[in-house]
Amino acid sequence: MRFAFLHLRCRSLVRGTVLVLVSLAASLLLSGFPHVHTEWPIVFLALAALWGTFETSRCLRLRWSFYHGGVLLLLYMDIMALTMILFLLFYPYAGWIQG
Repeated sequence: MRFAFLHLRCRSLVRGTVLVLVSLAASLLLSGFPHVHTEWPIVFLALAALWGTFETSRCLRLRWSFYHGGVLLLLYMDIMALTMILFLLFYPYAGWIQG
């Protein structure tokens, strides 16, 4: 198959990882980082990152191997990216910004 990562029923590390990284990059651009301002469409990017994390977690195997360890590292990366996206979403509403 030429583009096997586009088939939603098949497990794909590429699909999950790309989805999370593209969501992070888009949320950084959309929020105007480092001068963060409110943008509600970041909610959709957070949901896309959650879906990408789920796609990555589908690739876990029952027995430990180096592949399993690599997938765990990708899951940790997904969680850090998701945390950054949620920070960009909620920070402007925290009331810490003066002005």
